[in-house]
Amino acid sequence: MRLLLDTHVWLWWIAAPERLGPGTMQLLQSSEHEVVFSAASGWEIAIKYALGKMPLPETPVRFIPARLERDALKPLGRLLPHALVAGALPPHHQDPFDRMIIA
Repeated sequence: MRLLLDTHVWLWWIAAPERLGPGTMQLLQSSEHEVVFSAASGWEIAIKYALGKMPLPETPVRFIPARLERDALKPLGRLLPHALVAGALPPHHQDPFDRMIIA
């Protein structure tokens, strides 16, 4: 199964795994699942870091790729098609980053 992580789930996984339930941790650590990281999450982290709302030990440009490589996660790109789908989604989520991740 492919698991696409919400931004905060990824951050908790690497910085505060105690915030995740045991079932979630089991899914994330299983070799049966492919865990992917959305470009929308990178965008969200970079914006919040630039605004001073998300402290990181180093800039997102270094932090994110290093952690993805360390944990063997695949980045999921293709922003334009996802942006178009995000704009057409029903208004269940108002957060633009969540809408991109869903798309």
